[in-house]
Amino acid sequence: MATFVPVHGGLGGRWEWTDVARELRGRGHEVFTPTLTGMGERHHLGPEVRLATHIHDIVSVLEFEELEDVVLTGHSYSGIVVTGAADRAAHSVGLVVSIDAELPEDGRSVVDRLPEVGEVVRSVADERGHGWVPVLDEVVPPEGLIDDERRSRYVARMRPQPVATFTAPVRLSGAIDRVLRGFARCTGGTIDLGSGDPIEGHAARAQAEGWAFRALSTPHDPQLFDPPGIAHVLDEMAAERPR
Repeated sequence: MATFVPVHGGLGGRWEWTDVARELRGRGHEVFTPTLTGMGERHHLGPEVRLATHIHDIVSVLEFEELEDVVLTGHSYSGIVVTGAADRAAHSVGLVVSIDAELPEDGRSVVDRLPEVGEVVRSVADERGHGWVPVLDEVVPPEGLIDDERRSRYVARMRPQPVATFTAPVRLSGAIDRVLRGFARCTGGTIDLGSGDPIEGHAARAQAEGWAFRALSTPHDPQLFDPPGIAHVLDEMAAERPR
C-alpha cells in the first residue's frame, strides 16, 4: 500500500481527482486530495494568495496528517507546488510524480520561463481579472473526447486563479535533488498558450535525467479523460520505486 497526495493544477480543485482517488483506494492505497488556497471550494480566499501559500498548503497536509513516504503528485501548474513542498519536507516524501507538469527552477516563476505566457497572464489579470487569472479558452479541456455532460460539469467548476501564484518565484534549497522523481507525459493532445507546448521541455528533462517515465495517450487532463489510466500509472510507479 502507498500513500498518495495528488495536487490539482491551475484553475481546478480537489474535485478533479475524486475519480482517480476512488481508483487508487480500490487498489488498496491511501489518498489525500487537498485543494490549494484561493482555488476550487476555497476560491473565496483569494486573490492575494501567492505561490508560497500553495507550497505551505501541501507541507501542512503532510505535517498535520503525519504522512511519511508519500507519493506526491502534481499536475500541470502544481508541478511547481509539489516540487517546492518536497524541497521543504523531503523527509516525508518517497516519490514526486509530475503529471504533464511544470518543473521549476530556483528563483524563477511560471511566467519567467514562458515570457509570452507571462504577458498574457498579466494583461488578462489586470484587464479582466482584478488580480485573478480567468479561465481562458486555451486551457479548457477540448470537446468531443468524452461525454458532453461530464465535460460540462468539469468546466463549470473551473475557477480563476490568483495571479501571484504564476508570477511569484519558487525558492528551492536543493533538498528536492535527494527525492526520487517520476514524470507522466500525456501524448493525446497538447496545450498551446502562444509559445508552443509548454510541457515538452519538462518531459525531455525528466527523460534526460533518468526519472521514472510513462507516456499516457490522453490529453493534458488525464484525471478527466482517463482516471483508470492515470491511476494505473501512479500505482506502477509507486510499486517500482526502491525501498
